[in-house]
Parts: sequence; structure tokens; C-alpha cells
Amino acid sequence: MKVAIVHYWLVTMRGGEKVLEELCKLFPQADIFTNVYDESKISDTIKSHKIYTTKINKWPMAKKFYQKYMPFMPKALMDLDLTGYDLVISSESGPAKGVVPSPNAFHLCYCHTPMRYLWDMYHEYFRKSNPIVKFFMKNMIPSLRLWDVMSSNLVDCFVANSHYVQARIKRYYNRDAKVIFPPCDIEKYVNNQRNPKDFYLFFGQLVGYKRADLAIEACIKSGRKLVVIGDGKSKEAQKYANTGLITFTGRVSDEEVAKYLSEAKALIFPGIEDFGIIPVEANAAGCPVLAYKEGGAIDSIEENETGLFFEEQTAESIIECMNKFEQIESSFTNREVFTNHVKQFSKEEFITQISKAIEERKRI
Repeated sequence: MKVAIVHYWLVTMRGGEKVLEELCKLFPQADIFTNVYDESKISDTIKSHKIYTTKINKWPMAKKFYQKYMPFMPKALMDLDLTGYDLVISSESGPAKGVVPSPNAFHLCYCHTPMRYLWDMYHEYFRKSNPIVKFFMKNMIPSLRLWDVMSSNLVDCFVANSHYVQARIKRYYNRDAKVIFPPCDIEKYVNNQRNPKDFYLFFGQLVGYKRADLAIEACIKSGRKLVVIGDGKSKEAQKYANTGLITFTGRVSDEEVAKYLSEAKALIFPGIEDFGIIPVEANAAGCPVLAYKEGGAIDSIEENETGLFFEEQTAESIIECMNKFEQIESSFTNREVFTNHVKQFSKEEFITQISKAIEERKRI
């Protein structure tokens, strides 16, 4: 097969790009198409492929302000010539699925999430935008929504990274989707020795939707220690820095992350993620997770086996969950339970399931 992989933009190495890496390993001869490409930020695995860009890559400051050019990406994607490709795989959370495959090609879309700024988080983005951006949002978002729905008809098979995203694909595109969990690097953590100490852990960027403020507030109110790993400090977080209970580490190395996961009583995960790789990594290290019962965490955590859920995004609900956890903490010490649970999120399992999805569709 001649294979094309379409990725929204290549300007960093985050979760979506980790998925792309595994697709590159599965199809080593595949060509990659993207809107914007910053070679200095991308792994050697991805760079070993031929990479083609849309015209947007040549526009002023595209590598920095690529998201500002999003309204122009639909046409740029449709201008890509995918003639002759038998298999098209689009990696979607920004615009990617809107390419036009050849009539006989099979188009599989691996959807990390339908674009949040078009759909469920539109009003939140709108509130935080300046007047100029609001003006363009009001005038452009309606047509972008229409394009987003119409372009879903160019996809033969949707694959979602969680049941949460599967439901959103059904709501916005009225399409069924198969769930295949994204590849997680569980091997980095499964052999770590556990040595729990007297602190909880929050791990993630200090941005609003991650809700670090809730984890901080819960620990302050209940007199518990919390280590916060992640870039930046929100205004809410700064005022707690001198309490003696909250420690901010900023960005740390992978080795330090592994150490914190081995020593934390549990990871607190109060945000809503489409999937959320961090809880899987914590479980791989044998660290229980206390998570808000919403989003991808419902897939990545096995309640009463590898963690517990709290029902509300409030400090009080987190405190109640921590109290319950500490009463049964000894029941989360069987490392084999954690290891068996995270196998379903391995890179090998991702490759197996993606290959199976492609073979199944080819036989139809």
C-alpha cells in the first residue's frame, strides 16, 4: 500500500505526536502531510519520513502563530494532492481529516478529540479572547463548524482514543467510532520500586482546565502535602507557595517524574482530559490515582483497583476521596494488578489494534 499520514501541525512533541511516531513505525514508507512543520521540535522517527506541508507553512510567523491561521486550513488541506495513496490516516484534533482521498482509498481518522474551540469549549475560549479575536470568532466559527461536520463524510472509519471522545464524535458528526487507546510508554515505569512517602502529587501544565487549583485547595484545607509538577504558576497557585504544604517543582526530567511517582501516596487528577496519559503512567509506576469521574480517566483508571474517583470538581469532593483512600491505602499495594491493568495502553497493543482496524475495513 501507498500510505499518507495527515497530522494537523508538527511544532512540538506531545501526545498526538507520540501517536504519530507509532504510526510512522507501523508504516515506515508512509509520507506525512501537515499544515506547519518545525523541524527543530520533531523527533528523528518522524523526520525520517518525507514531510509535505500546505501553503500555510510559508506564511509569516507560521511556526509560532499557526493556530491563528486555523480558519485558512480547511482549503489548504483540500488543496493537498493525495492521488495514488491507497491508505490515508488522519491524526485529528486540529484540522486534519478534511483532506480529499482518492475514490478507492481507505481513510481512517484517529481522533484525539473533535476541535474543542469549535464545539464544547467555544464559550470558554470566547470569554478569554480579546475583542479582535472575538470579532473573528463570531464571523468564522459558524462556517468552520459546517466544514468540520461536512469533512467527517470524507472519513471511512473513525477511531477514538477514549469512550469519552467516541461519544463526542457521535454527538458532533453523528458517526460511530471504534475505541483504540493511544500508545503509552509504560515500560519506563513498570519496573520502578514503590516507596510511598507523605505527600500527594499533581502533574501537568498549570493551565485552567487541568484544575491544579482544586488539588492545591484540597490539600491546604485538609493539611496535606502536595508536590506540583508542571510549567508555570497560576495566580491561584502563587498565593499558596509559602504555606509549607505545597511544593512547586516546575518542569522536571523523566527520571525525576519517575521518582516522584514512586514516592507519592497518590496522584490527584482533577481535570477533564480526552484521554489523559498521566494517570496511565502513574498506574504503570504503581501509583494510585484519585481522579474526577469524567472524561478519559474513566477508561484509564480501574476503580478500587488502581485508583478512586470523586464525583464533583470541588476541593471538598477531593478531600472526601483522599479520606477514603487513606482508609484503604493498603489495598493498592499489589503491583501485579497495576501492571496487568496498564498493558492495554502499551505501544504494542496500539499497533495491534490499529492494524486490526485497517485489515477489518479492507475486507469490507
